Amino acid sequence: MDPVTVPRSSFFRTLWTNAIFAPRTSLGFMRIDFVLGTIFVIPLTQMVFFAVVAHLGGDSVGYTALGNAVATVTYSSVFSVCQTTDSEKWQGTMEHLLVSPANRFALYFGRGLIPILISLATVSVGLTYADLFFGVAIAPSTIPALAVSVVLTAFAMVGFGLLLGGVALYLRTSIILGNIFLFAGLLLSGVNFSLSALPLPLQYAGDGLPLTWGLAAIRATVAGDGLGTLTVLWGAVALAAVVSFGAAISLWHVFERRALSTGSIARF
Repeated sequence: MDPVTVPRSSFFRTLWTNAIFAPRTSLGFMRIDFVLGTIFVIPLTQMVFFAVVAHLGGDSVGYTALGNAVATVTYSSVFSVCQTTDSEKWQGTMEHLLVSPANRFALYFGRGLIPILISLATVSVGLTYADLFFGVAIAPSTIPALAVSVVLTAFAMVGFGLLLGGVALYLRTSIILGNIFLFAGLLLSGVNFSLSALPLPLQYAGDGLPLTWGLAAIRATVAGDGLGTLTVLWGAVALAAVVSFGAAISLWHVFERRALSTGSIARF
């Protein structure tokens, strides 16, 4: 008797299906008002708030505005993405994913495609605000290198969001985890002040966040630093992206094996 073969959807079909449907279901941020608010409203309001604080404190408004232009990426790439775990559990679809024959990398990476695009738009709009309203001079000659920095940062941040979602597989909720790292980035990544102003242990903690390296690459690009410096920073951001995606998938595999061996996800 021939063994039963389990049909498998193609890698690209799985990737495309998750890219289209995940934002409407487990990601839950495809409402047009949410998308437009994330891209156009949140960057401006956050930049205005911290720019006013910097002005009152006698600090550089341009430095703070540029930092927050990039930091707003965390709303779509970290906070929203890491909530995929909660959505799958509470909607009762986690069990279906565990028995699905779909390629796991395509399934997981597909969920990050739309957030990556939204992150790219958010940072681009934030940088435009910084140039138009906050005195951050962005030379046209730096735009190609700036585009590379922004794309790498978007990938790294979405990967970090998926990593937090992987950690949240073992927690009751991801909301607290998302909030912690949403605001930790503002403190530890050099958004509003240089990392050198922090105690050494916090500087080391900041070095472990992808936002730190992405922001450093964007600041260096705007400042017109040479290709050698940018290449090192781009490598650091790319490494953060690869490590985040890889760790996220590893956490999923461990969770999957444990759930299948016990026949339940109840204890997670």
